[in-house]
Amino acid sequence: MTTFQLADTDDTLEIDIRELIIAGWAGREQAGIDEHIEELKAIGVKPPSSTPLFYRVAANQLTTAPEIQVLGEQSSGEAEVVLIGTTEGTLVAIGSDHTDREAEAWSVAHSKQVCAKPVSRQVWWLEDVIGHWDKLEISSYATINGDEVRYQEGPVTGLLHPTELLRRFGREKPELAPGEAMLCGTLPVIGGVRPAQAFRMVLTDPVTHRSLEHRYDIRTLPVVS
Repeated sequence: MTTFQLADTDDTLEIDIRELIIAGWAGREQAGIDEHIEELKAIGVKPPSSTPLFYRVAANQLTTAPEIQVLGEQSSGEAEVVLIGTTEGTLVAIGSDHTDREAEAWSVAHSKQVCAKPVSRQVWWLEDVIGHWDKLEISSYATINGDEVRYQEGPVTGLLHPTELLRRFGREKPELAPGEAMLCGTLPVIGGVRPAQAFRMVLTDPVTHRSLEHRYDIRTLPVVS
């Protein structure tokens, strides 16, 4: 079970995440998709066969922990909206599709599986924000050599609207089944994809003046042979 807290309340929800989906190449405009493809081509990643692609990842990779462990020094985070299905409706969180970039060069699907997916403990109900969805903004910050730098920034209009994303996933309504969670695509990186010692991501709602935030440290394990 994973415990989430409704933002600005004391209410918590215990969710049994049974299926974790990563929506890759989920840009709303082809130009944004092409920019992300070029970013990853620069580190050896082959372009996708179609867009978007829905990767399956072990459900236990989703975590609200403040630290993750990774093998080697070639991984990095990507800030993404996260949708989480419950019996009462669909939740919104902010998360990171932390990915092993070395593995990504030979298998995107494999690279998604080998890293934990940090997600905020605080959440909103999707129904509370979907009416002004395109006002939401994503930003992320990477701690590199001890300094926190801006890593990503932009409106969610760069990504498919949840209604369209879930329609392409085969759903008639913008909702996930209880126990399903989906990372919904990322924005271009400022200054190129690179590793960090910590990663912080923020989802801001300027209409309600609320935000969701999560920061996690990245502990690098040695590669031995």
